[in-house]
Amino acid sequence: MTDRRPYPSDLSDARWALVEPALTAWRQARTERAPAFGRPPEHELRDLLDAILYVDRTGIPWRYLPHDYPPWETVYAYFARWQKEGVFEQLNGLLRRLVRTAEGRDPEPTACIIDSQSVKTSTNVPITTQGVDVGKKIVGRKRNIVTDTIGLLLVVLVTAASVQDNAAGRQLLTAVATEHPTIGKAWADMGYKNAVVEHAATLGIDLEIVRRDPTTRGFVVQPRRWVVERTFGWLMNHRRLARDYEALPARSEAMVHVAMIGLMTRRLTGESTPTWRGT
Repeated sequence: MTDRRPYPSDLSDARWALVEPALTAWRQARTERAPAFGRPPEHELRDLLDAILYVDRTGIPWRYLPHDYPPWETVYAYFARWQKEGVFEQLNGLLRRLVRTAEGRDPEPTACIIDSQSVKTSTNVPITTQGVDVGKKIVGRKRNIVTDTIGLLLVVLVTAASVQDNAAGRQLLTAVATEHPTIGKAWADMGYKNAVVEHAATLGIDLEIVRRDPTTRGFVVQPRRWVVERTFGWLMNHRRLARDYEALPARSEAMVHVAMIGLMTRRLTGESTPTWRGT
């Protein structure tokens, strides 16, 4: 890291040590593939990741990055490249396994929870990637996520808000079965209908719909589902995710992965970061 005063979102030495091997291996592999006349990298990987975490945490536009970070064009280019090459997903999987192991669990989960969250979009988001969630009266996009039973992200899918949970749910379950074959149990809310349950069964996953007791009034914590709702709460501590600002849905998914990378590195090192809500 360059000699500058750190921001609250910057990685500590302990947090950087968790992700440095994967990023260094990525750069080494890319250098080996590059032509011999290619220019050597000018910026440290740690500074680039710190800048991405800063944008995710504070919600600022890329052009407003503080000048003591690398140029915003370079930071965004790395963000786009890491998104396209699956680096954020790789780091998310690595850290998730470390967190689970540290908490005395198997590295790979055997159960998961599915849910969705509709969010408004900014004016720069193409209208073709937006929709209307009629039930929640939100014009924007929908984040569909799958977490393990302690709330760590397994899969994220960003769609137009008009996409029904059934359609997204089938895609999520297919991805879960492919990437996490150890999972045999899942929970979801009543927005996921029989078609999703039947699709899960064909994948060898027992999907249970958590139903609200009709006799209860007001807010009641729902069994199992509260875990994924808490994950959405974690994500909303990142101001870039309070609204969807990304032109491409895939970049929105990357921002979710970045938020979870920051969260899990802090969880592993026992550190905390002030939230944008001032708490």
